[in-house]
Amino acid sequence: MKIVSATVLDELTAKAAASPRGRAHYTIHASDRDPVQRFFVAANRGSYFRPHRHHTRSELALVVRGSFTLLTFDDHGVVTGRYVVGADSGNLAYEAPERTWHTLFADADGSAFLEVKEGPYDPATAVEFAPWAPPEGDPAVPRFLEWLRSAQPGARAPDFTAWRS
Repeated sequence: MKIVSATVLDELTAKAAASPRGRAHYTIHASDRDPVQRFFVAANRGSYFRPHRHHTRSELALVVRGSFTLLTFDDHGVVTGRYVVGADSGNLAYEAPERTWHTLFADADGSAFLEVKEGPYDPATAVEFAPWAPPEGDPAVPRFLEWLRSAQPGARAPDFTAWRS
């Protein structure tokens, strides 16, 4: 039996604050081979989840603390949807269907969600990152994240390579 207490989320929040990525994970499943992958993620406002998609799996996330904004995109980086999920939004969870470009960002430090997706985990096929979005660690990430925070449906992702310097 595994019981996940609020203390686990408090500890994750502290780890996220100390992490250069601004987030931390708590894995519930026993191994990457498990048929269902389950984990909590705590994130801060500065954490960047590079837009991505999963070709063979959907992704379900239940927000358990704070709130997140979720964006979906077409193949060219045009925003197709913008959704707030979590505290005071009326939305508790989201499911991103397979092959859907998406990203999310925390609206407040210490926001957390439980993610569930089909396993087993295979790093070679788990995720495809959007070529129109900067990779983690790229100098353009802070400006791209700023753009994500205000992007509305119909907006096209800017050429992030122009922001490098």
